[in-house]
Amino acid sequence: MSDTVYKIIELVGTSEVSWEDAAKNAVETASKSLHDLRIAEISKLDMKVDNGKVTAYRARVNLSFKYTS
Repeated sequence: MSDTVYKIIELVGTSEVSWEDAAKNAVETASKSLHDLRIAEISKLDMKVDNGKVTAYRARVNLSFKYTS
């Protein structure tokens, strides 16, 4: 087995529907330009509130991918 290096980046996904959709949006958007995605870890969930109403869900995602030089 060869040695492998992974890079971890932090993303914030948003959705007007749910935290799950927010996390999914972050990963799917990243997958358009990053390859060999491995693990997505949710590190924080929060909501945007306007006038006492929840208007958006946000998910902070740590995403790892295989690093190649």
